[in-house]
Amino acid sequence: MYVTENNKKDFACIILLDEIINKERVFTTMLGQDDKVLEPLLISLLSKEYLTVNGTKYQSTSKGEEAFGIFMKRYTEFLKMYDIYSFVDLEKGEFAFSSYFAFDTDDAWNNYKNNDRFDDLRIAVALFKKLNPAEIVFMSFIDENVFNTQATGWQLDLVSNTIWDEIEKICITAIKPEDIGDDAMQDMVEQGALLLTDLLKEEAKRSQEQQQNNNNGGQQVVTETVVEEYTYYEPYYDPFYVSPFWLVPLFLW
Repeated sequence: MYVTENNKKDFACIILLDEIINKERVFTTMLGQDDKVLEPLLISLLSKEYLTVNGTKYQSTSKGEEAFGIFMKRYTEFLKMYDIYSFVDLEKGEFAFSSYFAFDTDDAWNNYKNNDRFDDLRIAVALFKKLNPAEIVFMSFIDENVFNTQATGWQLDLVSNTIWDEIEKICITAIKPEDIGDDAMQDMVEQGALLLTDLLKEEAKRSQEQQQNNNNGGQQVVTETVVEEYTYYEPYYDPFYVSPFWLVPLFLW
């Protein structure tokens, strides 16, 4: 099993903390009908001091903000580092992202990357690096707005097994490292890290050119920011490297 009961609880609580911290949604100790199913999760967060109660309103504590902050560091890195592996042609050893800057429109880029010859290898990379593949799928669901908390009934979706069963199915059917082979996996992971830094450098170059054309200054700031970013990812040239915050439990229940 890829999605454990703790995973389900962790992921659901991340969604709730996001609602409370970032979206300022109010949950009270007198929960409305739709929110009532969330009560066990809110009480768990309260009992472990990730939440506190101010009057009748649940609020995040510094401990809750820290737990959510760790997740957001992972999520930010997922969107940069691991997204590189979402479209890979195994037969040619080619990354769709190697052609990212060749397209002028989002539609053209989307048509290209969605070609059947590209496989999603993010779960294979997660397993290769000893990470939890279920969390990688959970992050992709967030990116795709699967957890639409503006929709009616989202609370029930969060506590039922429907979404978690879907994540489990994706993990089961995904390409695994053993399907690719150790040497090929290592080479592919190394190539992805190199490609990411190349893309960041190209992004910096284009930003500089645009600023020069606009004559609006700020070139130094953009250059330094992007240099810091691709320097940050250089440790990933080691195919077995993972940032330390991936190894910290999100919650201690």
